[in-house]
Amino acid sequence: MEVPTGCKLCRQCGEVKPHSEWHKNASASDGLSTRCKACRAVQGRAGHLKRAYGLTEAERDAMIAAQGGVCILCQESLAEHVDHDHQTGKVRGVLCFGCNAGIGQLKDRPDVLRRAAAYVEGNLWKPTIVAQGVYRQPS
Repeated sequence: MEVPTGCKLCRQCGEVKPHSEWHKNASASDGLSTRCKACRAVQGRAGHLKRAYGLTEAERDAMIAAQGGVCILCQESLAEHVDHDHQTGKVRGVLCFGCNAGIGQLKDRPDVLRRAAAYVEGNLWKPTIVAQGVYRQPS
């Protein structure tokens, strides 16, 4: 296959792409990576799933399909982010960005999440003062 000047053949996808579609690699003879940016990105995501969660892309996709393709919490947005317990590392499900970030902002603490739900439902969480500096929390 003849490759035009200013282009390179990707060993992964087999496509000829312009040099702008390649990362630089100072140790390579032509100064460019062996795989195009798109192929590196796909492989990078797959590697991250395996390293971080022990999942393949197929396993993640099966979880998303089992959830109907949507976030397991809000059941509206697309499920794209693998959620896991930061203590045990166990994968819980696949969430949308907003729900995953929300759980993270509340530090994965069920007690805080329950209070947040009660707050949103209009049940204000107000501790009762028993003595100066001593509070009783509602049960």
